[in-house]
Order: sequence, then structure tokens, then C-alpha cells
Amino acid sequence: MAEHTPTPPPMDPVMDPVTLAVLRGRLEQIADEMDATLYRSAFNPIIAEAHDACHGLYDATTGDTLVQGKSGLPVFVGAMAFAVRAAMRAAGERGGITAGDTWLFNDPYEGGTHANDFKLVRPFFRNGQLFCFLASAAHWHDVGGAVPGNYNPAATECWQEAVQIPPVRIVRGGVFDDDVLAILKANTRLPDSLWGDLNGQLAALDLGERRLHDLLDQYGDAQVQQAMGELRTRAVKLMQSHIAALPDGRYSFSDILDNDGVKDEPLTIALDMTVQGDRLTLDFSRTSPQCAGPVNISRATAIAACYVALKHLFPDVPANAGVLDAVDFVLPEGLVISAARPRPVGGYTETILRMIDVIFSATAQADPKRAMAQAYGTINALSIAGLRTDPARKGQRWVMFSFFGGGHGGHSDGDGLSHGNAPISTATIPPLEILEAAYPVRFTQWALRPDSGGDGQHRGGLGAIYEIELLEQDAEVFIFGERGKAAPQGISGGSAGSMNVFSYENNSEWKQPPMRSKMIGIRLKHGERVRLETPGGGGYGTPAARDAAAREKDLAMGYVSAPAALKGKA
Repeated sequence: MAEHTPTPPPMDPVMDPVTLAVLRGRLEQIADEMDATLYRSAFNPIIAEAHDACHGLYDATTGDTLVQGKSGLPVFVGAMAFAVRAAMRAAGERGGITAGDTWLFNDPYEGGTHANDFKLVRPFFRNGQLFCFLASAAHWHDVGGAVPGNYNPAATECWQEAVQIPPVRIVRGGVFDDDVLAILKANTRLPDSLWGDLNGQLAALDLGERRLHDLLDQYGDAQVQQAMGELRTRAVKLMQSHIAALPDGRYSFSDILDNDGVKDEPLTIALDMTVQGDRLTLDFSRTSPQCAGPVNISRATAIAACYVALKHLFPDVPANAGVLDAVDFVLPEGLVISAARPRPVGGYTETILRMIDVIFSATAQADPKRAMAQAYGTINALSIAGLRTDPARKGQRWVMFSFFGGGHGGHSDGDGLSHGNAPISTATIPPLEILEAAYPVRFTQWALRPDSGGDGQHRGGLGAIYEIELLEQDAEVFIFGERGKAAPQGISGGSAGSMNVFSYENNSEWKQPPMRSKMIGIRLKHGERVRLETPGGGGYGTPAARDAAAREKDLAMGYVSAPAALKGKA
């Protein structure tokens, strides 16, 4: 006999807009509170200060995104749908989806992004029935691998990057599994940080459960489910209307990554974007094959990057899986953006930023007013690590891992943002006061980088200059960046921004990495420094069209030098 699926209760065809708006706000608030709970309880500054994490609600049947918070990383939300599906498959193979379980893993090929990002997935049951999934993703400080902090530019396989954890139950039937915790703590240089971050994620899921029960008690399960369905329907319709407003046609754009950290050869990220009526096709077939070094990404991560780019272009579309329902993807296997295990993927941030760049630039061909010029295009993952020598903490390991900002692209409404964070996220750049308090370093410079924004009718935002001095006796440094060989491009006649420059001091001599943007094994002694000069954004529109008053202000504020201020004048 065929299995009978219960018929859902009848629902009104359309929910009144006031109730829908209220429920949308309440659902988003649940995710927002989960975000805030983790930010306030995590031990790791990358989560607590930079907000490198996210939470959301996901469909009980498909794993698709239902709701995301407004402060979590959008790229995580897009990738987490794949993570939820991976947990569902694991549960199906090992006893089924059960109340009281919480699944944990960092598999970047199934759940997207890279191995530092630990995903926790918890089924949410209501009156004995699975209602949805709650999920949390967060960047843990260190999870083993060859280099502290795990951004290893020399990795040639995933095991050189970090410990690999498949979906396992960290909580089984409501009982925490100390054996899994013991394995995790044995595979990190910073077990206290790991313990604090894990507990923060579990606390966020606990709060999410309570808040969702409260909402369902107030409005009823059927009405909340109906609201989730209508929000997705509205997202699809809005996306279709935005796509239909673009001129039909094929728009192509290509850009490069400097190298993969192993071979000093550029890698191409290429997009052929087709608009046909109210459907959009993103074809990345001309992209370079998967490579030896860690700038590969999985298919899940690539689709999540497209989700982020489309949300930038069409910000009024509700943030759920409906964003992608009007989009077709062509992502052949074996590309640098559809790589498979064991290809290393630790530097995924650099590759998805380039994917966003090419989507922006291709869209600018269809509608320049809709798109932005390219942003700075690299997080400049920097790690400085060593052992404490002061008597109170002698021999204690420390790892300063952080990412850094740069300029965003000019756009039809004005100049690009200076010293912003990467467009893959809503994270913040960790404050220097926090970094100096936590680690034996001193920032001798933290400033905007003059002349780094691309010229144009609307100037690209400025990059930044960061100079960091070591206060301990010695330390090891690695850098994982991009845009050292190809500058962020302008659109509609705008000029390119400045390229990335990383340098380090050894024996009173300043040096640069042979591959420009990536290097491991840099040794610093007390008082020696590293310096990042990050890219600016590309310009929008021809420089001759820039307002004279805007140029005078740029010069007065020190955004440009006197020679640069004259550039572009008719």
C-alpha cells in the first residue's frame, strides 16, 4: 500500500498584508535574536566582534531557506540550505530525524564555505511533527590543519587545511555527547575558544526553539506555515519582475584570481548571463578547472555566492529560497567553483568575491543603474601566531586571525563606501582596540589609503592601510589575499581601483611575497611589522563627468592627492 500523506488543513489563498508583515517581522526577529545570543556569548573575536556567523529557519521537507536574520552573513544563509540537506541525509542513514538531536559538522563540500565554519542543525518538532529546522553557522578560530587559523595558502588537499568532521550528533535525544567534544578539542590549538563558541551556538538554537514555540502558540501552526509559503511566493514574483525589467540578451564578463597559492598562474572566473523574459541563467562554464591550491569552492558555495550577489542587486526581495527560483545555473563539475573533495577550499572567500564581481559587471551591461562597480575583492585573511613569553602566561599559544576592509564600488547614486567590509557579509571589521587587548600586537597605522578609489563620475571607495607591530619575541605570519595582480574594475567608463599590497619587515628591510597576495612561513621578531594596503573600489561613470565640487572635497579630505585630484577633468 502506498504511504498516505496527510492532507494539510485548508488555508486562505492570500494572507492579509498586515498579518503577513507582522509574521515576517516576528520570524526575522527569531533569527536576529539567535544571532545576538551567539555574538554576546562567543569567545572568538571573529564571531563576537566581527559577527562571522548566521542563523535561520529551513524547510522541513526540502531544507530550503525560509527565514534569515538581518545581521548574519548572507553567504552562510545561502550555503546552509545545503548543510541542512546534508544533516537530513545523515539522519536518514542513522535512525531518522529525531526530536532532541543536534547535528554538527564542517564539511565544506556538503554544507558549503570552508572547514572553519561549523554548522549546527536542529530539527524543530511541534506536537510530535517535524515543523522546520533551525540552523547555526559560525567561524571557529582554529580547527587544526597546517597553519594556525587554517587559511593555508599552500594547502593542496583538504586535510592540510583543518580537521574534517562529517555530520555527527553533538546532542542526541537532548543529551550532550562528551565524546564528540573530546575529538573536537583534541583538534584545535585553542580548545577554550572552541568550547565557548560551541556553547554559544547551542544557546542560540535553544533560544530559537523557545521563540518559535511562543510564536506558534500565539498565531497557530497553520497560519505561520502559510506566511512562510507566501513570503517565498512573493520573493519569486519580485525576482521575476526585476529580471523581466532587464533587456533580454546575453551579457558576458570575465575576471581573474591572482593564483591559487601553489602555482603562480591566474585563474579565470567567467560568466555568461542570459536574460530571457522573467528568467535568468548564470552560466559559468568558461571558468578555469579546479586547481591545486585552496581557492576552489564547492557547488553549494558557488550558488550561495550568487544568492548574495542577487540580493545586492535586488535588495527588496524577501531573503529566502525564492530568490533563486527564477534563476537557472550552469555549473559543470570539476571547475574551480564546483570542486570536489579533496581539493582544498580554505580560501573560498576570495573566489566568491570574484563571482560577485563578475555578476555585478555583467549586470552593468544590461542596466548600469542597477549594478555597482567592483568592490575591493579580498578579505586579506591574516594570521599572526606564537607563544607567550611573559611569566604569567609563559608557553601559552596565541593566534591572532582577522580579516580587513577596503573600498566598495561607485554606483549610480554616489561614491562607493570607503573602508567597508566584503560584500559577502554584514560582518564588521574587528576593532583594533579588541585585537590589541587580546594579542601581543600594536597597530602603528590604521588609516584610509589615499588615491586608492577608482576615478569616475562617482568615485570608488577608498581602501585602507593597516600596519601591525609585533610586541612578543617572535611569531609566524601567513597572509591569504587577492587583487595583487588585477585591480577592481569600474563600470560605465569608471576607472579601476588600486591593487592590493602586502609587505612585511625583516631585519629593517621591507619585503613582499613572491606571489604578491599569499604566503606562509613569514617570521617576525620583536618590533617588526606587517603592512596591508588594501584595494579601493572601482569608479562609476566617466571621470570627466565628476562634479568639480566633489573633486574639491576629495582633495580637502585627503581622499586624493593633488595630482590625482586633477585626473579626469575635462
